[in-house]
Amino acid sequence: MPDLSSRHTHHAGHSHAPAARGLYAALVLTLGFAFLEAAGGLWSGSLALLGDAGHMFSDSAALALAAFAAWVARRPPSARHSYGFARAEAIAALVNSLLMFAVVTGIVVEAIGRLQAPRPIPGMVVMAIAAAGLAVNLIVLFILSRGAHDLNTRGALLHVFGDLLGSVAALIAGAVIYFTGWTPIDALLSLLICALILFSTLRLLREALHVLMEGVPLHIDLNAVGRSMAALPGVISVHDLHIWTPASGAPALSAHVVVEDLDHWMKTLEALRALLGTRYGIEHVTLQPETRAGIVTVAPLARMARRVPRRRDD
Repeated sequence: MPDLSSRHTHHAGHSHAPAARGLYAALVLTLGFAFLEAAGGLWSGSLALLGDAGHMFSDSAALALAAFAAWVARRPPSARHSYGFARAEAIAALVNSLLMFAVVTGIVVEAIGRLQAPRPIPGMVVMAIAAAGLAVNLIVLFILSRGAHDLNTRGALLHVFGDLLGSVAALIAGAVIYFTGWTPIDALLSLLICALILFSTLRLLREALHVLMEGVPLHIDLNAVGRSMAALPGVISVHDLHIWTPASGAPALSAHVVVEDLDHWMKTLEALRALLGTRYGIEHVTLQPETRAGIVTVAPLARMARRVPRRRDD
C-alpha cells in the first residue's frame, strides 16, 4: 500500500501584492490627514479634533501593521516554515482587533468624562475638518475594499470604518453644536459609534483566534464533508478527517480514506479532489488511502480508535 497520495495547491504570494499596495496607499492617506487634523486641533483648541487625530494615528499604526503582515505573508515556504508565512495576516488581525479594543476603551472613558464635565467645542471648525476626514476615509475605504478580503485586510478595514463613523459623528456633532450649542451630543454619538465598532471587533477577534487555533473554517461543516467523501463510489469510509486554514481564505484538508481497491485509487483520488474543490472550495488536499485489512477499526467522520481486545481469564 502506498504511504501517501496527495495533491497540494499553494496560494502564498500572488494574491497578496495588490492588497499590500492598497494598504500602503491607505497608510499614506490616513497618516497624512492625521497630521493635518492634529494641527487643526492644536490651532482651534478642540479636544474632539485632537482625540480623532489620535484615533487616526492609531489607525495608521494598524494599517502599517497590516501592510507589514501582507509583505511577510508573500515570503515563500522554507524548510523551517513549510506552510509559508500566511499566518502573519491572522496575527495582524488579532493585534489590530486588540488595538481597536484599546481605542474604543479610550473613547468611552473620554466620552463619559465629557458628559460629566462638558467643554466648549468650536462647531464650525469641527464640521469642516470632519467633512475633510470623511472624504479621506471614503477614499481609503474604497481602496481597501477593492483588494483582498482576508482577515488582515478586514482588520485594517475595521479601523478605517471606525474612523469613517467617527467622522460622520463629528460632522453631526459639529452641526448640532454650531446651531444649538448642545455639546453633550459629541459624547453621546461617540458612545453609539463605539457600540457599533465593538460588535465588528468582537467578530474579527473570534475569526482570527479561530484561524490561529486551526479550527474548521466557519463556513464548512466537517461532518457534511466527511459524508460527501464517503458517499463516492469506491470509498468505504473516511476517518482522521481534519480541515483547517493555514492562510486566510485557503482551507486545507487531510484524511484517511478506506477504499475497496487500491488499484483504482488514482481515479478515486481525482474524484475526491474534484468534489472537495467544486463543492467546498478546498484545493489543498492530502489523502491517505487504506484498505479494510490495513486498519483495526473504521469510524467514519471521527478519529480512528484502535482497540486491543481484552484477554478473558477462564
